[in-house]
Amino acid sequence: MLSLPPLLFALQGSESYALRVAQRLGCPLAQHEERDYEDGEHKCRPLDPVIGRDVVVFHVLYGDGRQSANDKLCRLLFFCSALKDAGARQTQVVTPYLCYGRKDRRNQPQDPIMTRYAANFFEVSGVDRLITLEVHNPAAFDNAFRLPAWNLQCAQLFAEHFAKVVGDAEVVAVSPDSGGIKRAEQFRQALEQQLGRTVGSALMEKHRAHTTLTGSLLVGDVRDKTAIVFDDLISTGETLKRAGQACLKAGVGRLFAAATHGLFTAGGQLFDPPIFEHVAITDTVPPFRLSSDCITRQLQVLDSTALIATFLAETGAFVRL
Repeated sequence: MLSLPPLLFALQGSESYALRVAQRLGCPLAQHEERDYEDGEHKCRPLDPVIGRDVVVFHVLYGDGRQSANDKLCRLLFFCSALKDAGARQTQVVTPYLCYGRKDRRNQPQDPIMTRYAANFFEVSGVDRLITLEVHNPAAFDNAFRLPAWNLQCAQLFAEHFAKVVGDAEVVAVSPDSGGIKRAEQFRQALEQQLGRTVGSALMEKHRAHTTLTGSLLVGDVRDKTAIVFDDLISTGETLKRAGQACLKAGVGRLFAAATHGLFTAGGQLFDPPIFEHVAITDTVPPFRLSSDCITRQLQVLDSTALIATFLAETGAFVRL
């Protein structure tokens, strides 16, 4: 008996991303219904039959003007539970941006560990597998989930982009804080392989007390070189900006920045004034908080859907066309 390929569902707000993955896999998106009620509650159900089928559900868990991250998480969990109640054999979640990834440890007595709680929610909602991109703390992510969960890294994607940009100059990969050293090193190694020559490294000192950032020491030589500040996400942009300013003060030749998830919660603050030639992000979160002029002049958005499609094809029942 031939097995049927998984059904792909995309919840409201994630259709564009999921459709591009589906096109790479050569399959359509399955049909479902979402209804909002006057009291703020909602209902979401599959319309295509799911009994005995493997299903993949796409939802990107960032907050926007219509739904908060909490709203989107709740809808995703309810839908996954509905799929299992309807007889789905296996439910796999693809969330290119996973919310609560930064709340991964206690900084004060009685602090919540939100990453672990979110993982528990997925488990009790019947999710069998989860895929996301570039989590904030890979070790905390691995420890939080008891179900199979994969953190796909984007270092190679950015390396391929910047290899076409930096020319013949000496290049340095800069981590904007000590927590991102391993991530920046993975990018450095990927870029070094792309360029076929040595890529240096540097580290920016950073200390956080609530919302206040301190630290001004830049470790590493960037003078007259091309520096790329590399992080997992941009929230207000203050972390990247401080590292960029330290590079300028140290006499950097050319300056770029990159991060997988561009939240831009402070709007265009990172670009006022512009200190980077451009900032590269992926398409996990649309840059809806930025002006069209800022996007055109300052931003390079890289397509990450091939990472997801390739992983699904290699681990599931898909055959790419």
